[in-house]
Amino acid sequence: MSPIRPILVLLFAAFALAMPAWVDGAWADGVVFPPGSRVGFVPPPGLTVSTNFPGFEDRAKNVAVLLGALPPEAYGEFEKSDSAEGLKQLGATFEKRETLTLPTGKALLVIGHQDKISIWMLIASTPDLTAMVTLRMLDSAKDVYPDQVIRAAFESLAVRAEVPVEEQLGLLPFKLAALAGFKIGAVLPGRGIVLTDVAADPRKEIAPHIVVSLMAGAPAADKSGDREELARQVFRGIPNLKDVRITAAAPLRIGGLPGHEIMATAKDPATGADITLVQWLRFGTGAFLHLVGIAPTGAWTPAYGRFRAVRDGIE
Repeated sequence: MSPIRPILVLLFAAFALAMPAWVDGAWADGVVFPPGSRVGFVPPPGLTVSTNFPGFEDRAKNVAVLLGALPPEAYGEFEKSDSAEGLKQLGATFEKRETLTLPTGKALLVIGHQDKISIWMLIASTPDLTAMVTLRMLDSAKDVYPDQVIRAAFESLAVRAEVPVEEQLGLLPFKLAALAGFKIGAVLPGRGIVLTDVAADPRKEIAPHIVVSLMAGAPAADKSGDREELARQVFRGIPNLKDVRITAAAPLRIGGLPGHEIMATAKDPATGADITLVQWLRFGTGAFLHLVGIAPTGAWTPAYGRFRAVRDGIE
């Protein structure tokens, strides 16, 4: 993993923004977790879960709070970073930095200001992730959200052990009827999902995995030549492959809709291992599904059957 760059993370955050029982969308102690997020807190009155990003917002008052998670080692990088320089890179003025002790562990609170906007950032250490909470608020909203209210919300930070599978799948723009024994590796809300096995040693081997995403744009129903050209163009954009050789390519029907399949062999650039992969495109109206399944060549036959099960179970 490449080193964490705190200034870059600050840039993203500033501009984007004992486990109790779960009760009606919130934890029994009032902590709320946005859908798909392991990080949550007790939102002050007026802040509601955003439908645009993982966090909370008060649109009437122009207040936004973004929640995110980074690898656990990121916290140490933030501890060593210059918060004033980080905010300066954003065009903001540094005001204060504090070290806190939360129930989740150590935390840093950084406060800055940009024009008429207050910026609060909480970076919290936990055993298996670094939690980030970023608030951007117009100064005019301070009568509703004074400092003590924001501090109380930040200090209520909580991290849940995992996001329920059903909740993660609910963030997708399509339905997956079959996971085919794979685990959820990552979800990009509104866009796609990575399903994967777990490699015994990721440094030495690649695990079978399949990426499913929804992409805008699709050729007309009677333009089979355009569909093939698009399939090859999209295939050339698959990253982290070396010595790629297409072994087969053909149109086919997927779920009753026109589609296209490309089979290929390649090498994993990280390990040098031989891999086999398949790309499927399933065309709809104005959009298409893009599926890429990759597995070690020696484990291809069973992996391919599972890839097909995922593909054929998509609604």
